[in-house]
Amino acid sequence: MNVKVDAYISEQTKWQKELKLLRKILLQLSLDEDIKWGIPAYISKGKNILGLSAFKNYCGIWFHHGVFLKDEANILINAQKDKTKGLRQMRFTSIKEIDEEQVKLYVLEAIDNSAAGKEIKPKRNTKPIIIPEELKNEFLKSEKLYSIFNDLSISKKREFCDYISSAKKTETKLKRIDKIVPLIINRVGLHDKYRNC
Repeated sequence: MNVKVDAYISEQTKWQKELKLLRKILLQLSLDEDIKWGIPAYISKGKNILGLSAFKNYCGIWFHHGVFLKDEANILINAQKDKTKGLRQMRFTSIKEIDEEQVKLYVLEAIDNSAAGKEIKPKRNTKPIIIPEELKNEFLKSEKLYSIFNDLSISKKREFCDYISSAKKTETKLKRIDKIVPLIINRVGLHDKYRNC
């Protein structure tokens, strides 16, 4: 049992009983327990199988490659139909809804699917990075900033550029520049805090 998962569950005021039961079921299976993306994660042979999470109106488990599950009970939910390719959720709003045997069957199938190599590989973003004028102007002021930016990974560069470009007003773009300059200098990506959980 992972102490970080203990802490996560103890912080939940609404779904503690449900999370404890789901965790008990998961720990009976051949899964390693950790925290990833700020929530309990369950891993088999180095592959992410599922996460355990609590939200305002429900708690549940989400399968990273749930699209490959047979889902004969028709209980899995695709939370973002046009965006999410592989992720599927099993939601609960009370402890009475948790069928231990059913949860085990779905999890075991997910483990088998992972062992068989069934997974959705993320597509690489190949569109060119367009540096907004406001950021170019900032680079003209500081050669060091420009040099550090060029050393960043493509994904970090894209995040910064998209973040600036997505603002409609020049005033908002300039505020965002002020926010990202220290991040660039420290070589920290815009979304790094979510990746390192």
